[in-house]
Amino acid sequence: MKQSTSTLWKEAWQQKQFNIKLLAGFAVLIGILSLYPLFFQHIENREGIILNDWLLKKMKPQDLSLFVFIPIWLITALTIFRCITNPQLLLLFLWCYTLLSILRIITISLVPLNPPQGLIPLIDPLTNIFYGGKFISKDLFYSGHTATLFLMSLCLQKQSEKILALIASIAVAVMVLIQHVHYSIDVLAAFPFAYLVFLAGKKIAN
Repeated sequence: MKQSTSTLWKEAWQQKQFNIKLLAGFAVLIGILSLYPLFFQHIENREGIILNDWLLKKMKPQDLSLFVFIPIWLITALTIFRCITNPQLLLLFLWCYTLLSILRIITISLVPLNPPQGLIPLIDPLTNIFYGGKFISKDLFYSGHTATLFLMSLCLQKQSEKILALIASIAVAVMVLIQHVHYSIDVLAAFPFAYLVFLAGKKIAN
């Protein structure tokens, strides 16, 4: 028989390791998010290189901001709902996303890039809060939107939801390329990096 959400949470809170890992995960993530504005301001003021991306040259830039964020926020809402009803899923996704954020800080720092030519700003008022209230164009390697959606597809448990999130991640990857927000290497790298983070997050959560 399937356990109720309240029962699952009651059992989870009785586990000392769960409590420690959950609180530690939130503490680390909050710390990272609080540093984001300073980090991205630094990145935006840094000079990088412009890649000769043959794929982008074949794409006419188009503003697809609305179409990018519809699947992002729908899948995010679904994932949040599943996390609320499943404490183990919350712990898994919390640590996966925290590790993803740390890894992006590292890769962005190590790979200084200037934005692609023809870039059309990707506008989302909510996520721009963490970037210091403005669009950041140099947080390039690797694509956070693509990686996060793919990470959700790996963490979700129902096969239909996993497939839906995977389709959304591929669609967003294509759209950010069309909008010239990222280089092709940024979106391609998002998938293996997210998978590595998922494997690491599973070890911590378990």
